[in-house]
Amino acid sequence: MKRWFYLVLATIVTLAGCSIPGISHSPGISGHSPGPMAGSGSSLGALSFSIVLSTGSNPYAIKLEDIHEDKWIKQLEALTNTDLQITMIPLKDVDKRLPVLLTGDDFPDVIQTVGGASSASMAGTVEAGLFMPLDDLLRTYAPRLLQRIPKEAWQETSYDGHIYGIPAWLDNPSRRGTYIRTDLLKKTGLPVPKTVDQFLDVLRAFKKLGVENPYQMRENFKYADVIFGAYDVLGYQFERKNGEIVPKFFEEKRMMEALSVYKTMLEEGLIAKNFATVGMNEYARNIYAGKVGIWTANAAGLLDFRSKVIDSVPGAKVDIIPSPEGPGGTKGYGLYSSVINSYFINKQVSKETAIGILKFFDWMLSDEAELFFSFGIPGDTYTVTDGVIHYPFPKTQDQQDEQGFRELLWLTHDLTINRERTKLLPGGGDVLDAIDSTLTGEGLGNIVFVPELEVFSVYPELAPNNPNQPPLFIVDHMVRMIYGKEPISDWPKVIREYRDRGGDAIILEATQRYNAHEGVLVLPNR
Repeated sequence: MKRWFYLVLATIVTLAGCSIPGISHSPGISGHSPGPMAGSGSSLGALSFSIVLSTGSNPYAIKLEDIHEDKWIKQLEALTNTDLQITMIPLKDVDKRLPVLLTGDDFPDVIQTVGGASSASMAGTVEAGLFMPLDDLLRTYAPRLLQRIPKEAWQETSYDGHIYGIPAWLDNPSRRGTYIRTDLLKKTGLPVPKTVDQFLDVLRAFKKLGVENPYQMRENFKYADVIFGAYDVLGYQFERKNGEIVPKFFEEKRMMEALSVYKTMLEEGLIAKNFATVGMNEYARNIYAGKVGIWTANAAGLLDFRSKVIDSVPGAKVDIIPSPEGPGGTKGYGLYSSVINSYFINKQVSKETAIGILKFFDWMLSDEAELFFSFGIPGDTYTVTDGVIHYPFPKTQDQQDEQGFRELLWLTHDLTINRERTKLLPGGGDVLDAIDSTLTGEGLGNIVFVPELEVFSVYPELAPNNPNQPPLFIVDHMVRMIYGKEPISDWPKVIREYRDRGGDAIILEATQRYNAHEGVLVLPNR
């Protein structure tokens, strides 16, 4: 097994392919026509439009001196008969630079934003009427987009009942999984844990084997909320209770039970004494060094974890298992938003150009597009023999960055994972099985507000943090109770304090929005 085969996962864990049976611009792999080779660019009569995109953190994109001379841009233009006037903004600058572009003389024809119609970078521009409603044009000129993209994603790119944005979405918003060292589990003689009590028994057995961190925690309970999930009290989620829309940590009894489990884990050495300050780098180092028995992470990273743990511990085996159930039968982690990025068309664009832009995005869901963005150019970066794709995965960091840039150009598709490439990797079937089988059977729903509650800007310390973490004010109390600095029985006092510090205003706006059906998404538990 070549290590570079797994390193490629670092660039594809959030990228995905999709195709719709019976709808294709090309006759399929065996009869695929490669189109013009790279370098030919657009042709006469090409659709010309300007678009602002984020580079993400992709080094290849950042280093491009003239993006319009890039091989992949030219090939995309050739395949779609477009002349793309692209401006790229580093991800860290999007929230600052995009509002300036939108209010200046160089307002682009299309803009990409992180999230949906009410994201921070949009700065109220959809509400101000700067973008074009797309409902009628989508129905007539881009039916594939309407058919393929989930209803929840369209809701997040809509405002006042109309679609304004074209989303890049997640088919499976349940992304986090519970990882386990199954080689260690085999040594304990215990079965895969199904309940919280069995979960604790496995951790205790790992401790007896000498595992330094039976369960790996991380600061602010990021990627470490498996127990709160089992009790359905994730601190960044909302639910309806006694006629009000309140945070789930208002469930006093279940919250205190969950805190007691974490306190037990600390007292018995099943989590690190410094769990509350473990950052991302330490979290990863411990796992890669083979010092961890169970942890939480995005399921798409399975092969990368396997590769790095095996480097440290030959013979180690890493798998994703169902998360442990709590007493109410709930399990898993919070469901993500359905939308990662979205694209909006300037209201001043002509109808003819807008139609062409929508057809350009509609093509992104074709078989031809999936082949291009996943594998590149036939005869150059991949070959097809008897209908089987042969793709030499990138070996160097520069090659991986270039592959990642090509996929940045795949503007709308399911971002859960790149299925076609994952299938070619040793163990890729395990990743897809975890996503399609294990994770689809768990995941905790939520009441989501799009746009988010206005009152959060008045009481930011009470707003969900980043966004899949509890408010920092709540985290502080949880940590003190787990360390024994506050009695867990005082949790009702924490709820009263939350209300007194501004929580009542949050609950009031949330309840009013819910009752009025104004920008509310209700995601059920899986």
